[in-house]
Amino acid sequence: MPQIPQPEMRHRTMAEYALDQLREAIVLGELPAGTPLRLDELAKSLGMSISPIREAVRQLEALGLAKHVPHQGARVLEFDVDELRDLFEVRLALESLAVRRAAERFGEDDETTARYQLARFDEASAAGDVRGTLRAHTEFHFALYDAAASPWLVALIRPAWRAADRAPRRRAAAAGGLRRARSRGRRDRAARPPRAREPDLRARARGPRHLRARLNETS
Repeated sequence: MPQIPQPEMRHRTMAEYALDQLREAIVLGELPAGTPLRLDELAKSLGMSISPIREAVRQLEALGLAKHVPHQGARVLEFDVDELRDLFEVRLALESLAVRRAAERFGEDDETTARYQLARFDEASAAGDVRGTLRAHTEFHFALYDAAASPWLVALIRPAWRAADRAPRRRAAAAGGLRRARSRGRRDRAARPPRAREPDLRARARGPRHLRARLNETS
C-alpha cells in the first residue's frame, strides 16, 4: 500500500479527511483499480484509527469508486465509461443551473473567493503540486457554485463531481499541469460572472462547455 501524502487538515471530521485523501489517491492512480482497501494499512498510512477509515471506505463505495467484495473487503472499482457518461449528463444539468443562478447573485465577496482559488491554482501548478492543483481547481468551481446561494444544489453537484474525477483525461491533465490547459485570461473572466442582465450568456459560455466536450469524448 503506497504512503499517501498528508496535507494540512481542513475538514470537519477525520472521516471526511480520510475520504478526500483516498479519493485523490484513486483519482491520481496511486490506488489503481482492483487495489484492496485494507483498513489497517490505510489507517497506518493516514495516521488515524480504523473507525474513520471504515466510514471513508463506505463513502467511496457510495460514490462508485470502490466495491465491497464478500469475504475480501473493499476494492477500488474499475473505471466505467458508461457510468462516466451518465455522471457528465447529470453534472451538465446541475452545473448549468448553478452557473445561471450564480450569475444573478455574484458579488464582491464571491469574486474575492474565486480569485483566491485561482491564485492557489497557479501556485500549486507552478510548483508541480498535482494534488494542490486539483484541489484549487475544485475549490474555484465551487466558489462559483456557492454563489448560487442554493445549498441543496451544491449538495447535489458535489458527489457527482467527486465520482467523475476518475476520468482518465482529468488525471492526464493533472499530471501534465492543468495550468497549461487553460489561459489566464479565460479564468480571469470566469471569476467575473456578469450580473443579472446576462446570466444565460454566462451559463452558455462557461463551465458547461467543457462538460459537453468531455461528454462527447465518452460517446
